[in-house]
Amino acid sequence: MRPVISIGATSRRGRNAVSEGTKRLKLTIAYDGQPWMGWQSLPNGRGVQDQIERAFHLVTGAQTRVRGSGRTDAGVHALGQVAHVDVDATLQLTPEAWLNALNARLHPSIRVTGCEDAAPDFHARFDTVGKIYRYRIWRPRILDPFEAGRAWHVHGPLDEGRLRECAQIVTGTHNFSRLSANRGGISDEERREDEARVTRTISRTDITVAEGVISIEYEGDGFLYKMARMITGSMVHVARGRESVRWFRSLLEEPAGLKSNQAAPADGLYLVRVLY
Repeated sequence: MRPVISIGATSRRGRNAVSEGTKRLKLTIAYDGQPWMGWQSLPNGRGVQDQIERAFHLVTGAQTRVRGSGRTDAGVHALGQVAHVDVDATLQLTPEAWLNALNARLHPSIRVTGCEDAAPDFHARFDTVGKIYRYRIWRPRILDPFEAGRAWHVHGPLDEGRLRECAQIVTGTHNFSRLSANRGGISDEERREDEARVTRTISRTDITVAEGVISIEYEGDGFLYKMARMITGSMVHVARGRESVRWFRSLLEEPAGLKSNQAAPADGLYLVRVLY
């Protein structure tokens, strides 16, 4: 059995240097979020991260840490999650061989779709400059059984004009304290007043409608906990006529107000791409 791969020194940014005798791989990963409790490793092994680390252990015999670009919640899907991992430099596997070896040992709902050698200082999380998320809304009266768990079923009146108006409002740089959840550690008031903690820029919000599905795509420099789901849920709340566009605008312009309680379900959300 190969030895456990040690973790290198940590810099001021919290990134890990490649240890002597190891090399770094960059992975692109797709997964159906339904069977899993999110990306992050869990004691019960039900995180996607756990499953990939298990596959590496089966291939290499070493306990190897896989570090992702960020968390996705239980039920959220990924088309292009990114992670890095350090492996024994003596392993003579090509990127294609890594793909084959890992996918042969992963649950069918998880696939490593890309593998490449990475720079020794590449960090999947700290080197990100943005992410693209997509939210899918199924509109017909009857939910296609193949869409169950993969889209939010919203049947009935929905004003697409108001949805697009909200999309224009949310695009830009804003304090998203009322459109994101607090992971804890500090009070909501402290969090709201820390501008750097809760300010993000959404550079693009595109809405497309095709074959009964509304797709909302957000590109931004970063997303807070449940931010994409709370934006989507609040926009749909307005489009259904249950709140005004003015209410939605106030969520961004008046940080001291109450949070939105309109979070769209996790199963309609996809991490499309991580930007570097």
